[in-house]
Amino acid sequence: MFEKVLIANRGEIALRIQRACSEMGIRTVAVHSTADSNAMNVRLADESICIGPPPAKDSYLNESAILTAAALSNADAIHPGYGFLSENAGFATKVEEHGFTFIGPKPEHIALMGDKIAAKAAVMKAGIPVVPGSDGSVEDNEDAFAVAKSIGYPVLIKASAGGGGRGMKLAHSADELSEAIRTATNEAVAAFGNGEVYMEKYLTKPRHVEIQILADGFGNVVHLGERDCSLQRRHQKVLEEAPSPALNDDVRNKIGTITAEAVKKLGYRSTGTVEYLYENGEFYFIEMNTRLQVEHPVTEMITGLDLVREMLRIAAGAPLGYEQKDVRFSGHAIECRINAEHPETFVPSPGTIGDYHAPGGLGVRVDSAIYSGYAVPPHYDSLIAKLIVHGANRNECMMRLRRAIGEYVIDGIDTSLPLHRRLMSEVDFVNGDYDIHWLEKLVGLDK
Repeated sequence: MFEKVLIANRGEIALRIQRACSEMGIRTVAVHSTADSNAMNVRLADESICIGPPPAKDSYLNESAILTAAALSNADAIHPGYGFLSENAGFATKVEEHGFTFIGPKPEHIALMGDKIAAKAAVMKAGIPVVPGSDGSVEDNEDAFAVAKSIGYPVLIKASAGGGGRGMKLAHSADELSEAIRTATNEAVAAFGNGEVYMEKYLTKPRHVEIQILADGFGNVVHLGERDCSLQRRHQKVLEEAPSPALNDDVRNKIGTITAEAVKKLGYRSTGTVEYLYENGEFYFIEMNTRLQVEHPVTEMITGLDLVREMLRIAAGAPLGYEQKDVRFSGHAIECRINAEHPETFVPSPGTIGDYHAPGGLGVRVDSAIYSGYAVPPHYDSLIAKLIVHGANRNECMMRLRRAIGEYVIDGIDTSLPLHRRLMSEVDFVNGDYDIHWLEKLVGLDK
């Protein structure tokens, strides 16, 4: 096992990784920007090294600074967390070339799944169902019109190197298609430096269901069930739950088995998440995330497995040590993403936190690195905390979550807590009757 791990991230995920390392007897190195000098993960790490000024490009995306910090601290391995460099195949390669272990998948798998067109072709070959669409990139308008005619409107134009809703445009008819392609291409170039786009059939009322997998370096792969991530706004997840209210055991086992077998064929290693749209009893592949997910805690709550610990073990060369039949699902879990933003306009709200009180009690978990007096910087993603609740069933889980939200106090800045409080009283959510468009209609973002 590793003696020292450098954590190339910040905020709640850096602290989450640090806690797992500490419980395994592994020393930690926190790298941080000048804006994060007083961050909780920096305070609690065994060592800390400043790697640059606040802008991410000069600190958390500064590969040379991170690798230098790893060398100076004599770290054995680097854990990238999520975001930043976590899905950068070039960085993963450099980590290995410099003699450190990258705690995550092989660089070639990160690269493969980072190219949405290549990823779609690879998973199709491995047996995963995909959304009808173009065979590769859309080269020109003539090509686009031909594909759209064959699969039917509405269609979605998506950036090959995309993510987070950037480079993604909807066309309801032929009149809208050319402009959608132009806009998506321009956004893709601006966001990713790659203007390649492809086309998929737009599903009208799908759910977003993803399968969590774990794979070691010995060909052993298990799935850890699904998460329902359908509550989204502007393609950003707001709340996740496991298991999905839309699936039964037979459907769950079928798609889980298909996913695990496909991932095994790919020779994948580490944690990973295969994301699907689910509509009318059918699953359609969206993408595979080759990293730890923000919403991983709900899977941990229903399986009892520590996914960060498993990532560390696998990266150190250990086998899983269990088979699919050993994975047990217990109860129901929901995660609320708490963002520093206005709950209605979603405008970011950085600033200094005044009174702070985290909820507690049986089945309540808070993953956060904030505290009273902490200054939320304006330079990064607005996620500041995750409230995760577990219950024996979905009803008990929701009742416990209502109570926990009522206890949660974060003063001094706007947060999304009021939105989550509202969601708990919405009949459609209580009944589990929602899709990926439901939340945007609720808050008026569909207009």
